[in-house]
Amino acid sequence: MGNGYTYIWQFQVYPDCQSKFLEFYGTDGTWVQLFRRAPGFVETLLLKDRSVPGRYITIDRWRSEEAHDVFRRNFAREYALLDNECDSFTSDEQFLGAFSE
Repeated sequence: MGNGYTYIWQFQVYPDCQSKFLEFYGTDGTWVQLFRRAPGFVETLLLKDRSVPGRYITIDRWRSEEAHDVFRRNFAREYALLDNECDSFTSDEQFLGAFSE
């Protein structure tokens, strides 16, 4: 996948919001359902920290940065609404970076 595009986010989830967070960010969650509507989406991985309670990492993979950019343009409204809905699940959200494969 020579020009693959991957970005990584870190979340600190409130203890009472973990099940809701998983519903939205899991590998078949609400975010993935939105991503799947766009050509070029590959997968989302959700990792739970084994030593820090409530800490999660998401790894979102796309065929190319262009495919991701087209998705963000075409689904900007849905993305913003979903992002806003998920704000209450976390005390911290950090973009860790975008990577080429």
